[in-house]
Amino acid sequence: MSNAGALLGKQIDVQLSGEKSFKGILTDLGMDILVLYNGEQFLYFPMLQVHRFNLSEEKDNEIEYPLYSPMMEDMGSISYRKTLMNAKGMFSEIHVAGHIPLHGYITNVFNDYFAFYSPVYKTMYISLHHLKWLSPYHQGNIPYGLSKECFPVNPSAVPMVRSLGEQLKKYAGKLVVLDGGEDPMKIGVLKTAANNLVELTTASGNQVFFKLAHIKSVYMP
Repeated sequence: MSNAGALLGKQIDVQLSGEKSFKGILTDLGMDILVLYNGEQFLYFPMLQVHRFNLSEEKDNEIEYPLYSPMMEDMGSISYRKTLMNAKGMFSEIHVAGHIPLHGYITNVFNDYFAFYSPVYKTMYISLHHLKWLSPYHQGNIPYGLSKECFPVNPSAVPMVRSLGEQLKKYAGKLVVLDGGEDPMKIGVLKTAANNLVELTTASGNQVFFKLAHIKSVYMP
């Protein structure tokens, strides 16, 4: 580990790409992931999203070193993929695009995406390159106060494949929503997913193409 390891256990400031900042105690650090405790939640940041981090100049005395960790006991050396695998089935909050958090649990982790079950959006596909951060719920907490019966063990009837592009091919002819649907051009019927491009037909009948690498999330309403 680089000299950054000297910051373990200390209060740091983290700035993500896009200027969003966080303060907390650095509890773990790997080659591709950083773990911060902000006094209430553990936040797992893929290093892909971290612009910089540094020792806090102004210490927040309200933040104390955590007495427990929600999922690190069996992690060994921490990594982004290990974190996602360890979080499978654990109710969590994730942030991907925009300002709206998603609540639910990871069901499968693949080469360049993971499947996430949300009680609001049902099965979603999240790009590994665009997850901003993940925060597990305290053990026993369930989103929206729902019962566990509201969460299916096998939420998707569509077989999964290893890459997001190949998975999207299975939804040709179906209505899909990209990146939360804040942009109306990202809601439409999926025509093709090939050559690293995804083609949609929008509500007005226009054909629009998106580069697969820039797609952050997908769900089928």
